[in-house]
Amino acid sequence: MDNGASSYRRFLDGDKSAFDEIVNEYFHALVFFINGYVHDVYASEDIAIEIFSDLFAYRKYNFKASLKTYLFMRGKSKAIDYIRKNRSRAELPLSEASENVSEEEGLEEKILDSERKKKISKAIEGLPEQMRLVIHLAYFEDMSYKEIAMVMKIKPKQVDNLLYRAKKELRERLLEDGELF
Repeated sequence: MDNGASSYRRFLDGDKSAFDEIVNEYFHALVFFINGYVHDVYASEDIAIEIFSDLFAYRKYNFKASLKTYLFMRGKSKAIDYIRKNRSRAELPLSEASENVSEEEGLEEKILDSERKKKISKAIEGLPEQMRLVIHLAYFEDMSYKEIAMVMKIKPKQVDNLLYRAKKELRERLLEDGELF
């Protein structure tokens, strides 16, 4: 799949199974990405479902960026809207959310299945938001600098600099805690 564009074209031509391919390919990654902002797995799933529903109903994707980039841009926007609307609610930290979610629903357990990954994830959570986001997009979503720049609304060179600083900060934190392997 070429980042979903060919599947979306097939969907637009009337192949309903092509949309299922798109959802299967990007749903969990989008939920995980959104959860990095809202810290609520259930709300993240609702937001992701809303994004896919809009994509299905309104068909506003214009092929200027990859479908994955478009979905993540929409995800970031919807997550920020959700945060603005729900500021008065008490937020549940990601670590507590994963403890309260059953095993089949716990997206964090599926992704962070080893102890090493959990330690690295904890260190990543301690990074500033911009650094956390660039690390996630680059390494977990395998996005190019250009795609990351579009999602974060910065220049590709800024992505490079931010990623360099994020890796340096992460390395220092892991060395500090004796967690570097």
